[in-house]
Amino acid sequence: MKYDAIIVGAGAGGGVTAALLAESGAKVLLIERGKHHTFADEKTDHLRNHRLSQYGQNTGPGEGNPRVFVTPDGVEHIVQPYESGYNNNAMAVGGGTPVYGGQAWRFLPDDFRMASRYGVPKGSSLADWPITYAELAPYYEKVEYEVGVSGDSALAAQVWPRANPYTMPPVAKTARGTYLQHAANALGWHTFTPPLLINSVPYNQRPACTGCTLCVGFACHVNAKNGTHNTMIPRALATGNCTLLTETMVLHINMHDARTAAGVTYESADGQRHTVDAGLVIVSSNAIETPRLLFNSATSDHPHGLGNHSGHLGRHLQGHMYPRAIGLAPEPIWDGQGPGVSICTTQFSHGNPDIIGGGMLADEFITLPIIFWKRFMPPEVPRWGQAAKEFMRHAYPRFIDITGPIQDIPNPESRVTIDASVRDRYGLPVARLSGQVHPESVRTATFMYERAKEWLQAAGVERIWGKPPSSWLSAGQHQAGTCRMGDDPATSVTNRHGQIHAINNLYVADGSLHVTNGGFNPVLTIMANSYRVAEGIVRRGK
Repeated sequence: MKYDAIIVGAGAGGGVTAALLAESGAKVLLIERGKHHTFADEKTDHLRNHRLSQYGQNTGPGEGNPRVFVTPDGVEHIVQPYESGYNNNAMAVGGGTPVYGGQAWRFLPDDFRMASRYGVPKGSSLADWPITYAELAPYYEKVEYEVGVSGDSALAAQVWPRANPYTMPPVAKTARGTYLQHAANALGWHTFTPPLLINSVPYNQRPACTGCTLCVGFACHVNAKNGTHNTMIPRALATGNCTLLTETMVLHINMHDARTAAGVTYESADGQRHTVDAGLVIVSSNAIETPRLLFNSATSDHPHGLGNHSGHLGRHLQGHMYPRAIGLAPEPIWDGQGPGVSICTTQFSHGNPDIIGGGMLADEFITLPIIFWKRFMPPEVPRWGQAAKEFMRHAYPRFIDITGPIQDIPNPESRVTIDASVRDRYGLPVARLSGQVHPESVRTATFMYERAKEWLQAAGVERIWGKPPSSWLSAGQHQAGTCRMGDDPATSVTNRHGQIHAINNLYVADGSLHVTNGGFNPVLTIMANSYRVAEGIVRRGK
């Protein structure tokens, strides 16, 4: 069968794109290498989840899918999906949306014009987006309504220009949030409840959040967490125009000629290989796997990979640096109220003296005890024995974790390529990750770390600790930038519509398109921009 469109990856971008194309009447093949993931698949013993994968994970990929990670000093490591250097995004129907925390931030207007506002630091590839906030704002609103976002409409409107309120009120403030609110008031900082892709009240025929302690890293046990897995993909399937294949790996994109994609070849769950044709191919596999597929689809006309005409494919890899400060309140402050994050400030997103950009700070989602034990204990406290147990009993009910992403300054040498010698279970060259964050990102992260400590000090905590930012590659769960959009083919991979330059029917619709990644969680921007890309395809008829 020949389809009108093949979409590779059923995550945040691919799910939105599938819904719009299928609802327009197009015959769509949506291919996902992961499984359907629900709460029934969880191992809720705290040891195996997407936030703590050391002992095994609850999302793909499985065995036989390594990557190569190169440290800043040039040492190469073969890493598995459960190891930190892998920089794993969840691979499932919905991508990371079944297990994310669901922070639903818009980027700020200045996030789209960073180079114009701040200039281009030496050694960086900082650039403006080819679109503006005003162009993306209607699509932000479409996603907020159609997927579902709870938020503090009045206070958020003081930060972002917005035409209408959120669909739902914000989640309830926790005891920790109230404690931090008093401190922020004393500092004169503007705060509000972070917007979340979580039902604070029943919405879209699904219940409200129950406030459980298993949120980020886990699927929702009542289906109150909103993502493409339970909104846009079901919409696509309901049309009868979308076929979803799971546990299916796309091996390469096939070309009809130098300017026309013909379709894809994939391996299905039963190990059989198939070739399928389509008038349009859209890659939505995240900012590591999307360039990997384009590299592995090289042809004689495109010997260095599809879309690599300018040498920018795979470059400008960004995640987010997360400066983090931890404090102990004088009295227990843990109330067990999920999802946990309930207060934030964007006071320092822009306009900081001698800093390029800035970031957001918020309290953290509920932290599992095992994660506190492994990652957040002070360095001098032993990790075993009576002293460790006594500290844990005292500290866990009292600790406050303030963190948030910063504006990463893109670096052309932070990149995804494919490895010449390491292959996966399908015989394909694996992704090779190399580079490090730009020094300006480290400077900004250090500045935000000091602001996090300032907030804790104003709250009157007993002690503060944390880890100063390092210069390692930032490519974690907020991956972006490796197929950046632009009007000039010499400095970008796709045009402003997500179409790969010089290939008429090959598009990208995921975080790879981001020129910069904002000082916020990017999933709402991925969905909104994919909505814009898909709507444009429907409007133009290609």
